[in-house]
Amino acid sequence: MQILSHSLLEHQRDDRGVHYWTLNDPARFNVLSDDMLDELLLASQRVAADESARVVVIAARGKAFCAGHDLKAMQKEVDIKVHQDLFAKCSKMMLGLMQLPVPVIAQVHAIATAAGCQLVAQTDLAIASDQATFGVNGIDIGLFCSTPSVALTRNVGTKAAMEMLMTGDFISAAEARVRGLVNQVCEPEALDAAVETLISTLLSKPKVALAMGKALVYQQREAPMAAAYQMAAQTMAHNMMHPVAQEGATAFVEKRKPQWRDA
Repeated sequence: MQILSHSLLEHQRDDRGVHYWTLNDPARFNVLSDDMLDELLLASQRVAADESARVVVIAARGKAFCAGHDLKAMQKEVDIKVHQDLFAKCSKMMLGLMQLPVPVIAQVHAIATAAGCQLVAQTDLAIASDQATFGVNGIDIGLFCSTPSVALTRNVGTKAAMEMLMTGDFISAAEARVRGLVNQVCEPEALDAAVETLISTLLSKPKVALAMGKALVYQQREAPMAAAYQMAAQTMAHNMMHPVAQEGATAFVEKRKPQWRDA
């Protein structure tokens, strides 16, 4: 295991190309402070530059997965530009996760609130402990969770998202799975193993196909239906011409397991 950094964000990379990011500000419940966002942006840059990267896992230490933004620091700030810059930086970080050419998994062991819930929603996949809870409760202090709503409404139905945003009520991990915010829920002691099982599954798939597919899914989601199908058709055609798909099709015809050269 290669340690790339160890501060507010622990960043490690194993020999499989799996990057593990661990939010490491437990005393402040892993808030997305300006410094934490800088660390996350730097980690994204490292993964983007790593041609052998395969998966990113985002976990956290302490009693919370992530409590959102640092309200204590924000409350003291009277300059609107400071707030604008902070939310712009957070948005850049969230978009960066979407733009990474590898799957990003949230490993959620505990509470994820406001921008912390947004972080879970922005990842490609999420596995949660049954002790985790999720909320976008800014409304309780008069602050509608506008930026978290962007990712949340793209994960769960509009009415379910609006209920969370307008009431500030938290939902359980089980309910988060029902609503589509997380993929799996397990007991706390099984969380690491569940994530590793998912990683193993992803590593067994061709890297290039995952990258092409991830990019297409997010691009077509924002497009009108006809344009979405046009983009999807082009991606499928290019994917089919790639050696990994050629190998996969040949293996299917020959009734054997494919041998991925880029796996």
